[in-house]
Amino acid sequence: MLAKRIIVCLDVREGQTTKGVRFRDNREVGDPVEMARSYYEQGVDELVFYDITASAERRRIFVDVVERVARVIFVPFAVGGGISSVEQMHEVLLAGAEKVSVNSQAVRNPKLIAEGAVRFGSQCVVLGMDAARDAEMPSGYRVFIDGGRKATNLDALAWALEAERLGAGEIVLNSIDADGGQEGYELSLTRLISERVSIPVVASGGAGHPGHLYEVFEQGRADAALVASMVHFGTYSIAQIKTYLRDRSIPVRLE
Repeated sequence: MLAKRIIVCLDVREGQTTKGVRFRDNREVGDPVEMARSYYEQGVDELVFYDITASAERRRIFVDVVERVARVIFVPFAVGGGISSVEQMHEVLLAGAEKVSVNSQAVRNPKLIAEGAVRFGSQCVVLGMDAARDAEMPSGYRVFIDGGRKATNLDALAWALEAERLGAGEIVLNSIDADGGQEGYELSLTRLISERVSIPVVASGGAGHPGHLYEVFEQGRADAALVASMVHFGTYSIAQIKTYLRDRSIPVRLE
């Protein structure tokens, strides 16, 4: 069995890492470069950097911050936020990212996924998806864009399958309902997507203690889990999370 990955998410706004609850009430938690260095030294498997207002503000991502983070870490590094063309994907990859995450702009222009996969390979193209419960949707979940601010007509499962068909190599699946609450991942949503697509699914939104990661790996069938609040505020270290999982027979990479 492949090792499960622990990924730390750095949501960046105006050059600082920030964290909110359900995409609201964000507060600054530190410098993204120093935080990235610390998590790398702790043994994180991957990092994700999101410029969380780039899409809503219709501006380019902060490439200078991406470059500074890339200089201090030596693990896979995904970057997202307002990326709307293969040229911008290329710029981010040249800045040091191994993967490019597309979310709102891919909803507006799905061909962006296919164009990126052809140009750089599917392994470089990650679909970021923000979804929330909605009984009107066939799967029970609706896709939102612009940092969770705008509802779309897309069903979460249908969009995941379409993104895979277009060439996405991975899906980071964020539950708006659970985001920042530290009460556990949205297991039903995660399992729904994980069991229907053949590409890796990264669970995101809601981790508060190591038991939540165990649940999303065992019950949600996730390939990886994104964490933020539980490590940003010093509640747990990467080593504590991995030790907890290893002791419960979840395969993880240890230093």
